[in-house]
Amino acid sequence: MQKLVELVKDIRIAMLTTVEADGSLHSRPMGTQDIQGDTLWFFLKDDSRKAQEVGRDPRVNVSYSDSNTWVSVSGVATITHDRSKIDELWSEGLMAWFPQGKAEPHLALMQVQIHEAEYWDVTSSSMVRLFGYVKAKLTGQPHQGEFADHAVIQR
Repeated sequence: MQKLVELVKDIRIAMLTTVEADGSLHSRPMGTQDIQGDTLWFFLKDDSRKAQEVGRDPRVNVSYSDSNTWVSVSGVATITHDRSKIDELWSEGLMAWFPQGKAEPHLALMQVQIHEAEYWDVTSSSMVRLFGYVKAKLTGQPHQGEFADHAVIQR
């Protein structure tokens, strides 16, 4: 879990995928407020579409990506109105989405309890990756080496 925390701590925007009433998947960007142990935290309004979807089916996926890291997290989401947690995680930057601040009607937190996470973290240098690409192109054979640190974390 520590590796997961280190990989996503600087990737502020994630894609949250929920299950719609008809079983289809719905994704949207969300700002991760914190990752504590095996729990991700997000602010939302409890009357939002995503909150309704989580209420019907709490299974979610949260994915993160930057130029060298890809992370997919699956877990179970719950909505909470815990005022002490809201106070702990609140920042003034959230005023753009919640103009009334912590007094915003329907303000809530979504916590995602992580059940499984999979990540790919590019650890090789640009030159190693370039060499692998050129070699594959010239030989017609796929690269055999590892370009990334890859693991599955299960709870």
